[in-house]
Amino acid sequence: MLKKTNLRYHEYYDMQTAYDRLYSASQNGNNFYQLMKMIGAEQNIRLAYRNIKTNKGSKTAGQDGRTIQDIWHLNDREIVQEVRKRLENYQPQPVRRVWIPKEGSNEKRPLGIPTIWDRMVQQSIRQVLEPICEAKFHPHSYGFRPNRSAHHAFSRVVSLANRGKCHYCVDIDIKGFFNHVHHGKLLKQLWQLGIRDKSLMKMISKVLKTEIEGEGVPQEGTPQGGIISPLLANVVLNELDWWVSSQWETYKPHRAVSIGFRAYAKKYTNLKAGFIVRYADDFKIMTKSYRESKRYYHAVVDFLQSRLGLTVNDKKSRVINLKKNASEFLGFKLKLVQQQQSKHGYVVKSSMNDHSLQKTKHLLKRRIKDIQHHPKPENVFRFNQTVRGIQNYYRYATTIYMDLTEVHYTLLQSMRARFRTCATTILFKDTSASFQKRARGISPWKKIYSIQQASLVPVTGVHHKNPRNFSQHVTNYTKEGRKKIHQDLRALPRGALAQVMNHYSKNQSIEYNDNRISKYVAQYGRCFVTGQPIGIDRIHCHHIQPKSRGGSDHYANLVIVDTFIHRLIHLSDTKKIQEYLRYVMLAPKHLKKLNELRQASGLEPIKPS
Repeated sequence: MLKKTNLRYHEYYDMQTAYDRLYSASQNGNNFYQLMKMIGAEQNIRLAYRNIKTNKGSKTAGQDGRTIQDIWHLNDREIVQEVRKRLENYQPQPVRRVWIPKEGSNEKRPLGIPTIWDRMVQQSIRQVLEPICEAKFHPHSYGFRPNRSAHHAFSRVVSLANRGKCHYCVDIDIKGFFNHVHHGKLLKQLWQLGIRDKSLMKMISKVLKTEIEGEGVPQEGTPQGGIISPLLANVVLNELDWWVSSQWETYKPHRAVSIGFRAYAKKYTNLKAGFIVRYADDFKIMTKSYRESKRYYHAVVDFLQSRLGLTVNDKKSRVINLKKNASEFLGFKLKLVQQQQSKHGYVVKSSMNDHSLQKTKHLLKRRIKDIQHHPKPENVFRFNQTVRGIQNYYRYATTIYMDLTEVHYTLLQSMRARFRTCATTILFKDTSASFQKRARGISPWKKIYSIQQASLVPVTGVHHKNPRNFSQHVTNYTKEGRKKIHQDLRALPRGALAQVMNHYSKNQSIEYNDNRISKYVAQYGRCFVTGQPIGIDRIHCHHIQPKSRGGSDHYANLVIVDTFIHRLIHLSDTKKIQEYLRYVMLAPKHLKKLNELRQASGLEPIKPS
């Protein structure tokens, strides 16, 4: 799922209205001819920097060895000029090839890491393409889209099986999807979505044909690791989504028919009752009968091969009766079991699949070894973070407690042996209240390990949570859709955010200007020292540790203060200090904060009068 904070960034850089217009126009079936202007807009490029720097991959070097840290010292004007220069005559640099382990096998899958400047270009393009494509994407496509997650896709499958009585599913595995996307077909699909800017189409073609280090120029596929690749992958499979959907879910009869059309259609037409749920290239088609599933299976295999040029893995593709066999989806295993109390006699029983269990055991064993070799609170924190990540993802499985109990018993012997000399045991009831709040269903008398007063989270400390379907009204690109995501920026004067964003320092780095906006929002437009709202003309951004003393433009080193407070932080003239103090009237707690900032700047604290 794309982070909800990304929606805030649209507001920070005043791009939300522009993206809303693209979304609305795309919904109305409009075509787009001059998108390069918006892609090269100053605010769009500054927003691209913001989105890239918050991405973990920004610290991974491309073929030129550079990361985000190598460009954040540049000011906004230099960043914008460099991106615009590349947009004028785009020539992407070679992509660095990296191989990472593939889940579920001993194989490795390829990643392509673009250079940092190519990532800036791709992000600028993606931000403009996304609202256009979002308006055209199928409602039950959940991968790599704003506000949607794997849990929404999982929930949809569970709902169709439980309430929709879809007890059969079609599982189809596409062989190396990302490596076999047909470039010409993809460009045609973008054209059909209304993207008619030929300059942009040429750029996307160049992105697709970017040279891969040591392998040459690819003739097919989208480079996994590229910022724009997930969006392009959704464009490719969007045609499949709507084709399957048109067979039943969104089928529109040529003329008005009676309410009983669906029942009539099942008996007397060739329509196939089925519903597609897709997450990236992993998808299921849920049906109510074996016959319909088989018809979908053969039809989809043919569609993928003839229309999209993609090959199906016959060994991993099949039709499954969920009453008799389990099906796997996004790390979960699903099977229908009899339950007399349920409305339809069957309910979905879900659990972690075998690969997820093995992966969890191996990962936690590695964390335990790290603690044994380096018994520090940092490694305990890393272990706890991993456990909570596993719990948060798999808690939607109905048998999550039993699954994690199996993991716990596997780790128990290893923990006893490896923690013998470096850990102590304490009762769960003796841990802090915040620690106990994060672990569910743990007995107060259960013994847990503690290393240097840092406690290890119990693996089984989680309760099952019912999955919830995605609300199709939620979107980043309408006022109504955004209301369901977050409240408007409260405590900020109307138009204040746009003014703060526009009145940036042209001599400071883009990192400074970007973090300045974040701090202003985080402090709700109030002074760090006094807590009072600051007028637009009096906003100052202060370095806690000055650059002359080794300070940086990082977020943690900046605070927003009133201009008079800023002067008090740096003044050394006693007479002038007293004049300003009479003007601002600081309470003792405010003076204490002010003195902390003065001392960090190497100045003497101000004594209360």
